[in-house]
Amino acid sequence: MSITRRTMLAATCLAAGSLALAGSASAQGDYPGSKVVTIVVPFAAGGTTDLLGRILADRLGQRLGGKFIVENRPGAGGNTGAAAVARSPADGYTLTMGTVSSHAINPGVYAKMPYDHIKDFAPISQVASVPNILMVNIDLPAKTVPELIDLLKKNPGKYSFGSSGAGTSTHMAAELFKVSTGTDMVHVPYRSSGQVTQDLLSGQIQITFDNITIAWPHVEAGKIRALATATPKRLAVAPDLPALSEFIPGYDASSWHGFFAPSGVPKEIVAKLSTETQAIMREPAVIEQLKKLGVDPVGSSQAEFTAHIASETKRWADVAQKANVKIE
Repeated sequence: MSITRRTMLAATCLAAGSLALAGSASAQGDYPGSKVVTIVVPFAAGGTTDLLGRILADRLGQRLGGKFIVENRPGAGGNTGAAAVARSPADGYTLTMGTVSSHAINPGVYAKMPYDHIKDFAPISQVASVPNILMVNIDLPAKTVPELIDLLKKNPGKYSFGSSGAGTSTHMAAELFKVSTGTDMVHVPYRSSGQVTQDLLSGQIQITFDNITIAWPHVEAGKIRALATATPKRLAVAPDLPALSEFIPGYDASSWHGFFAPSGVPKEIVAKLSTETQAIMREPAVIEQLKKLGVDPVGSSQAEFTAHIASETKRWADVAQKANVKIE
């Protein structure tokens, strides 16, 4: 081979390699570019997960110069939407808002899961922690937690509690309450928190645990009675409301929400989304908006979120086993 030919071949290879590298760098650096990114919310519109998903879509779109939209795919305690994302192309253009239900509780309560919550997803960041609160119908003859426990013990199986779906944090908060107090209530699952609230207001159900973002306006209006928070400590937004841990040592049934990509999405894209999400959760305007709703912004790193998921998965699997909760 002549020197000229060798030189030309080397130059061609170098150029091809440079173009490939440039193309790869461009693909990562320009993300999301002109293509729309869909954030799947595996619950109905109007709930806390939906609210957080829309905040992220709005802020990510502004920060990254692309278009992020929310798509609601409710069903099976978050499994339906999460499963769809797990099967989607690993290109960074289909993401999901996961929760303690879809990525910690469900694996311990569903006999068959449509996805592996560890292997099929790349954790981006825990977005927020949202307190659940214990509430009762205004006509229920129980004005305190001890009175409610006494009422339930004297009337096993007589009263019902609603949740936003089997295996959700609101369902398991009540199961943890039952196990911890030796009481019995009938579970009535719904498709959304809005439906639960309406039936609690009308007296179709008597008890529920729900995110403070959904329930608090009705509590402040005197239409629903709040008995306690499902958190280890009292809340700054409701300092006079006792924590259940004051009556049940160690009780904690907080809800959390996180951001996930399907596994296989380029690490550079996941890292970019994580960095941006953490920054969004530290924006003063976002913090103020969420604090007014009783939501605690988190914005954790990928490693921190991964460790949290592992810890929560074990904790709720133990609760499911003790409460004998299994969904076929």
